[in-house]
Amino acid sequence: MPKNFIKKYLPSPEKIKQQKLLKLFGSLLHDGNLWHLNRRSARGAFAVGLFFAWMPIPFQMVASAAVAIPMRVNLPLSVSLVWLTNPLTMPVLFYLSYLVGCVVLRTPIEHFAFEASWAWLQHSIASIGKPFLTGCLLMGICSAVAGYFVIDWLWRVSIRKAQLLRKLKRSKPVN
Repeated sequence: MPKNFIKKYLPSPEKIKQQKLLKLFGSLLHDGNLWHLNRRSARGAFAVGLFFAWMPIPFQMVASAAVAIPMRVNLPLSVSLVWLTNPLTMPVLFYLSYLVGCVVLRTPIEHFAFEASWAWLQHSIASIGKPFLTGCLLMGICSAVAGYFVIDWLWRVSIRKAQLLRKLKRSKPVN
């Protein structure tokens, strides 16, 4: 069942509540619905987490939590999914976003070499910023929608499977 699989990898509520940046939400973190894992909360958390994973903003976890709390979706899951973009995957995923933005905006693909400097950032925002941000937004929306429906479908399939197994178990004669 997806619930057991997801719960195995989620951080505990105590661990999430101890995050320094998430403490700014204060008593809002005490809402029990943020910690329960059911189909509604999981599919919503996937949508929120996958959307913010594609956003090139600092403190993605805080942004994800800020949206997950009023939507009352599973907070640990939405915050954890942001780590899809981590220091290892970020260059590949963000370059993919840039390529998608270039295709959508019909702009030529510029080749560039990354530099960790303020001057490079200012220059590159002017030249590659629009396709990059457009691609990030589109990839975030598409990932959120896909994640929502895929988790919903997987959850329903697992429930049907469990029901069928129970039905088969009840119908077997006892020897």
